[in-house]
Amino acid sequence: MSAIYEKEIMEITGKIIAVLEARGGTSARTGSPWKMQEYVLETINEQYPRRMCFNVFGEDKIASMNIQQNEIMTVYFDFNAREYQGRWYNDIRAWKVDRNVNVAPGTQFTTDGQAPFNNPAQPAQPQPTAQAPTQPTAPAFDNGGGNDSEDLPF
Repeated sequence: MSAIYEKEIMEITGKIIAVLEARGGTSARTGSPWKMQEYVLETINEQYPRRMCFNVFGEDKIASMNIQQNEIMTVYFDFNAREYQGRWYNDIRAWKVDRNVNVAPGTQFTTDGQAPFNNPAQPAQPQPTAQAPTQPTAPAFDNGGGNDSEDLPF
């Protein structure tokens, strides 16, 4: 039996709020040098922005993507989980970025990356009040006998 897998394109658009230090080393398996850099992206145009930490693997990819703090972009990524000493860790790896992002007019951004950024507050619209529907009450059970020992319906 063979399975056919269709790869979904996963992407998130937002603002880069942190560029973390690049890390590198030498692969224990192949002996080749490696380099990885992590970034934090915060979504935009949402009431409750979300943050995602992702990485770019490989010195050539880090240089070609050239991701900078405060840039607005769409990040295309893959994810995978790996186990290490009985714990599982998610790995979110970017494989492409797109800087041609249209941002809605009036969108406000933070410069410190600490407070979420939202569109300007709009006055709350009054919501109509609705009454809960009334439930019909079940008729009282009448066993007709008046004997308390026979008040069970079975």
